[in-house]
Amino acid sequence: MDSKLIASSSPHIRSEETVQRIMLDVVIALMPAMIGSIYYFGFNAFKLILVSIISAVVSEAICQKAMKRPVTVSDLSAVVTGILLAFNIPASAPWWLAVVGSAFAIIVVKQLFGGLGSNFMNPALAARAMLLTSWPALMTNFIAPGKSAVDAATVATPLAIMKSGANVAGSQMPLLKDMFFGNISGCLGETSAFLLILGGIYLLVRGVINWRIPVFYIGTTALMLLVFGVGAEQLPYQLFAGGLMLGAFFMATDYSSSPVTPVGQIIFGIGAGFLTALIRTKGGYPEGVSYSILLMNIATPLIERFTRPKVFGEVK
Repeated sequence: MDSKLIASSSPHIRSEETVQRIMLDVVIALMPAMIGSIYYFGFNAFKLILVSIISAVVSEAICQKAMKRPVTVSDLSAVVTGILLAFNIPASAPWWLAVVGSAFAIIVVKQLFGGLGSNFMNPALAARAMLLTSWPALMTNFIAPGKSAVDAATVATPLAIMKSGANVAGSQMPLLKDMFFGNISGCLGETSAFLLILGGIYLLVRGVINWRIPVFYIGTTALMLLVFGVGAEQLPYQLFAGGLMLGAFFMATDYSSSPVTPVGQIIFGIGAGFLTALIRTKGGYPEGVSYSILLMNIATPLIERFTRPKVFGEVK
């Protein structure tokens, strides 16, 4: 007999969605930015993405075997973590940096806290923070597109140029068009706002993510940047530079570490946007996306505690 005809107690909601299907959609959404990073930064970008994925998958399989858990690498969640970790490191990084980062993301942040669905913060962002603290020189050695990691000189990112007080209209700043399409220095997956937005729209259409976190995150960041003194002429540069689009669509929307309640998602997006603008304008670091999302990940249980809906019939 078809299992769909078997009567049982509630809940009775059925869905064809699986973890593998959702993660496959995320991989598809990341493909435009992945292809763009290889186009702009060449073979080293491809190598970093590949070894990061392999490291994530192998680390998950070994860790699950050691903990006597079912091996679930086929659900593609480790693949997504590997891609996102690679997107958060510069094209000049040595291959072992991606290996260490992916292994840390999977073993320490994901598996040691119970595996998929139990991690309290985004594994790729936590790994980026660890790498930035441990090897700051390697993690901030940005090169211009079209240059190899061997012979290219370090180039300041647009956010670093704006942080130093350079005039946006000056010769140092790249054209806004180049920033939108990705022809600038930066981390592998952060440079092309257009390709990231394209992938984000795909996730929204597929229903993989909700619009609340990306919209309130980007909107709050824009508003608070203006409040904190960023000129209107600099605002598009601030929004297209750095990891804002990557963070808004692919990092902040992580199921495990973001709120599930609608009001909670709005609060999460507003909080992340406020912190991003605050760090960029008042902090010593030109970027603020990673730390903002990680701080809001930590606040997620508190947010959900105060935004969870009332349970009807509950005895006080």
